[in-house]
Amino acid sequence: MRVRLPGLPERVTIYEVGPRDGLQNEDTIVPAAVKAEFVTRLAAAGLRTIETTSFVHPKWIPQLADAEELLDVLPRSPELRYPVLVPNERGLDRALANGATEIAIFGSATETFARRNLNRTVDESLAMFAPVVERARSQGLWVRAYVSMVCGDPWEGDVPIEQVVSVATRMMEMGCSQLSLGDTIGVGTPGQVTALIDALVKAGVGTELLAVHFHDTYGQALSNTLAALQAGVTTVDASAGGIGGCPYAESATGNLATEDLVWMLDGLGVETGVDLTPLIETSRWMAAHLGRPSPSRVVQALSPETEQQ
Repeated sequence: MRVRLPGLPERVTIYEVGPRDGLQNEDTIVPAAVKAEFVTRLAAAGLRTIETTSFVHPKWIPQLADAEELLDVLPRSPELRYPVLVPNERGLDRALANGATEIAIFGSATETFARRNLNRTVDESLAMFAPVVERARSQGLWVRAYVSMVCGDPWEGDVPIEQVVSVATRMMEMGCSQLSLGDTIGVGTPGQVTALIDALVKAGVGTELLAVHFHDTYGQALSNTLAALQAGVTTVDASAGGIGGCPYAESATGNLATEDLVWMLDGLGVETGVDLTPLIETSRWMAAHLGRPSPSRVVQALSPETEQQ
């Protein structure tokens, strides 16, 4: 049954991160052909924005070492968007050489994670991103900025909202098109999410520029998403089957599962354009390739094995 709540958007854009953020943290190395089929299946289920890979040095994330090979075989369509993550100008060079038209940069709200993830301070990482964004925008590329650890950091604890706002506004001032707020270790709760979004809006970063990226470590991803939607956000990151985490933060468990998000939004009467049945089939198919069950509650609940028990 569909029952709308007041104050929710009519439609939400799901920014699918499974092929990139999901697979980068898996022990299994998935072949490029399987990744391409994964993306194709996700697109067939109705997902239109699919972050596909990362142009990070293979030494650091070997699971995505086949970025060039993957982009070369992906199905192309004017309605499909394939953003790729780039860490620096070398990554941008590779992305441009392989026809990328949308990129993402990945920053941190905390010093400790900036050093562990990028081997730089926050200021140094922002200085590294500036020419990447400038070059990308000069060539007509759409640029997303990720800010991680927006609710808490495993080494620094609670992260002050004003600290997140400071980093986030500096990234947007570079000329980024969208800002994704990452609760990397999943410690946030709805009040914190609402307060952070309100603070960003007051700082000049409107909700039309925001996306949210929640991890489900403490089971708060859906409640945090609902809070963000009620605050005016209309873009939500999710990973098919709930796969992924963060290779530089061991306490970061799986992403919000796309199926769980679609189930909730369908029940709220919020349009996504995503067909749940083929999405579930795709996540079960990928789980088989990864050699473990999907952590998505919806996938588990609607799998034939569950129905037979």
